[in-house]
Formats: sequence, structure tokens, C-alpha cells
Amino acid sequence: PHKVSQYKTGKKTGKAQGDRRYEKKQKGFGGQTKPVFHKKAKTTKKIVLKLECSKCKAKRMKPIKRTKHFELGTDSKKGKNEY
Repeated sequence: PHKVSQYKTGKKTGKAQGDRRYEKKQKGFGGQTKPVFHKKAKTTKKIVLKLECSKCKAKRMKPIKRTKHFELGTDSKKGKNEY
């Protein structure tokens, strides 16, 4: 028996090593120092379900298909994205 929820990315703290290194590099004169990514190809993200065991509280992630619209446990009329 698992408690199922949709995984959401946590708030970015800006304290990760790459962030700190980037800020240091950007400081001062010299404009933009690293490439800014523009060629975004994907329009959807993969849906990830977070399963939490109701006994031992162990959590695991289960990635499922890509979809633009996803609802958890509702009676959708399309009948395709039900989990």
C-alpha cells in the first residue's frame, strides 16, 4: 500500500557548487561568460510519481510517459492518464 503523489522539483537555493562557481565567474566586467541555452526542443516533461510506503515511509520514484496534461486519481473523460 503506497501513498502516490506527483513529484515536484524543490526550490532552487542557489548554493550548489555550479551556482557558486557561475556567480563568481559572472562577477565584474566581461559580459556573459557561459552559453545561454535557447534551442529548447521538448514541449513536455516526463511525469514522475512519488510512491511512499505507508508502513516504513520508504519513498521511490516511478517515471511514466510524457504528457501535457496529467491528473492523479480523477475520473477523466478521456480515460488515458489514470493512475
